[in-house]
Amino acid sequence: MAIEINKEVSRGKVEQRMVYESGNEMAAYAAHQINYHVMGYFPISPSTEVAQFLDLMKANGQHDIKLIPADGEHGSAGICYGASAAGGRVFNATSSNGYLYMLEQMPVQSGTRFPMVMNLVCRSVSGPLDIHGDHSDLYFALNTGWPILMCRDPQAVYDMNIIALKLAEDPEVRLPVLVASDGYFTSHQKRRVQTFAERADVHAFIGEQPPQGYLHVLDRNNPITVGPYMNEPDYINNCYQQSVAMYNAAHVFDRIRQEYEVLTGRDYPLLDLYRMEDAEVAVFLMNSASEIIKDVVDQLRAKGIKAGSIAPNMIRPFPAQQIAEALQHVKAVTIGDRADSYGGHGGNMTNEIKAALFTHGNPGTLVISRIYGLGGKDFYAEDGHHLFQLALDAAASGKVDVPFDYYGHTPGDPEKAPKRVLEPMKYEDLKTGLITVDREESTGKLKVKLPPIRQLMKKPKRLAPGHGACPGCGIFSGLELFFKGIEGDIVALYQTGCAMVVTTGFPYSSHKATYIHNLFQNGAATLSGVVEMFWERKRRGELDQYGLQDDFTFVMITGDGGMDIGMGPAIGSALRNHKMIILEYDNEGYMNTGAQLSYSTPLGHRTSTSNVGKHQGGKLFHHKDTAQIMAATNIPYVFTGSESLGQDLLRKAAKAQYYAQNVGLVYGKILISCPLNWLSEEKIGQTLIDEAVNTCFFPMYEVENGVTTITYNPEEKGKRIPLGDWLKNMGKTKHMTRPEYAEALKMFEDEVDRRWMRLKAKHDNPYL
Repeated sequence: MAIEINKEVSRGKVEQRMVYESGNEMAAYAAHQINYHVMGYFPISPSTEVAQFLDLMKANGQHDIKLIPADGEHGSAGICYGASAAGGRVFNATSSNGYLYMLEQMPVQSGTRFPMVMNLVCRSVSGPLDIHGDHSDLYFALNTGWPILMCRDPQAVYDMNIIALKLAEDPEVRLPVLVASDGYFTSHQKRRVQTFAERADVHAFIGEQPPQGYLHVLDRNNPITVGPYMNEPDYINNCYQQSVAMYNAAHVFDRIRQEYEVLTGRDYPLLDLYRMEDAEVAVFLMNSASEIIKDVVDQLRAKGIKAGSIAPNMIRPFPAQQIAEALQHVKAVTIGDRADSYGGHGGNMTNEIKAALFTHGNPGTLVISRIYGLGGKDFYAEDGHHLFQLALDAAASGKVDVPFDYYGHTPGDPEKAPKRVLEPMKYEDLKTGLITVDREESTGKLKVKLPPIRQLMKKPKRLAPGHGACPGCGIFSGLELFFKGIEGDIVALYQTGCAMVVTTGFPYSSHKATYIHNLFQNGAATLSGVVEMFWERKRRGELDQYGLQDDFTFVMITGDGGMDIGMGPAIGSALRNHKMIILEYDNEGYMNTGAQLSYSTPLGHRTSTSNVGKHQGGKLFHHKDTAQIMAATNIPYVFTGSESLGQDLLRKAAKAQYYAQNVGLVYGKILISCPLNWLSEEKIGQTLIDEAVNTCFFPMYEVENGVTTITYNPEEKGKRIPLGDWLKNMGKTKHMTRPEYAEALKMFEDEVDRRWMRLKAKHDNPYL
């Protein structure tokens, strides 16, 4: 085996080495060899690992890329565009709805002709939410003006990432380039991959950045205007030039891939044709499935059937003429699309291939369209045989019985329809009268009367047991305690995150109250629409038939970085002052995709995108003070809470409900433990929360009608402890107690003290 590997490595003119890695690892590896100037990014599965691997290499000093964690994918696209306009080499990776969130930026970048490389690790587009691989995000990319390269395995991911930059910067192209691979199939599978052994050989291949024609915004001797307002006929001329550049990308890619073959021995023609020289039936598939279909071709050939397969290595520009020529003598072809173009009688590849056959004088080939593999549904050899059988049947009969259909779906069975397991909670059990909130006319302040917590335990839980949260997760104990302070019915909206994902695996749900989901960036806006519709329908008397005994309390649950990407809509909802509660569970990270940093992650804390190594000591900037940001919107009530101070949190929940039903928007933030990603013991979760409060890192206070009140002061109680006493108990932070990180610890301590002193000043002065 070693001899075979050495033989393989020796192909081509440059020294190569063999590694055994995944597609995501190879995207990161190629990027680190290129040593881009900037990567703006935001974590989303399954592409998140690309940034994680680059951050880990950065911590170990293996590259100089400036990694910039954005507040969301839209922001990451803006970072990349700005960096490109400033004249450097730029890299990014994303998936699914993250790509759609940045979509409006994609034509801006291509239309102004600034090169960069972005990996699209393809994944299903919501809704409903599915994190597995298909091409529904890729098909949105087809009209953005970016050349698109396709990667069927980790080797292709590595090679195409190197080819892509050279293509993007070519004077005939000068466009940003997309490199597409299949999420979880290619992104996470490990395969043998050959790489350039020396970074110098990578740089020799891609070359220096071409100076001619590459204007940028940092040349003081040549000030330029980027992205002007443009009328006709200039706009159509600009689009024409971009179109010419896109079609140029085909022959430029063809030239570059031949140069690459000489160096490495690996070739990527526009079409990967397998046994098509005399094929009578064929199947067209893209990326990972196109490798499986080759085995099926061999099996059919062994039976004397003239079968072949086609897979594109580039789909923008679309290789229309080459496909028509490849199908010239083929009687029937089945085209598998891993995404639907709803209402188009076939997926995007089907309709483009039909157009290619018609345009290039080959209308005789029968075309069968099938949508397959959605949501990560596996593709096996027997599925390939089915696709070929469709083509064989059409070739034999001379007609296509069912031109378009889905393959792999199952018929519905009324007997298996989801049935209600739990009856709706009784209103009288939820509206106990044990909690009362009264408003003093003289002061305007709210007075809350609470029973002992044990009496509130009789109230039914809003969430059923059996969800999939990690052992020791503090989300649900914290939420349930807060909900104990809410009387009556609720409607809850959960943004994407751990709390959402682990409670709603179809056909099951842990939510006993009405539940809505929307994505990170739009949760607050969505719930504000629900709230306003409630009040309008109630005004019109349309809700009387539903037995509504009291007003709903509307609660949005956010966390796992949701108040990073969702900050703008949350502020918008606050400024409009809708009658609702935004409750953030703060686990100090973007945990649902693997513990990446969030803006709520404190300075120095280790995450999978703020690693600790000899060149980096965890997160490099301070955490966002969301409560103070929301207080600045002048909403009636803002609070922080912790389950370690149960009565305090219950009192604040009761106040929150009063304000949300009678005045306007409420924001609350509760600290919860995440043992898996804090690298701490499950049994000490409550202790860690208590320590975080007693260090004054997470102070307990409320801002009621603009007046700040500290509701628990550990200094007055004689309980304040040093930050190090808290940090040493978590694997993500214990490095900060070592001498080499003394400076970072001091910076963290100073910032905690500064915020605490400001809070005390606000407590003492109602005008602050």
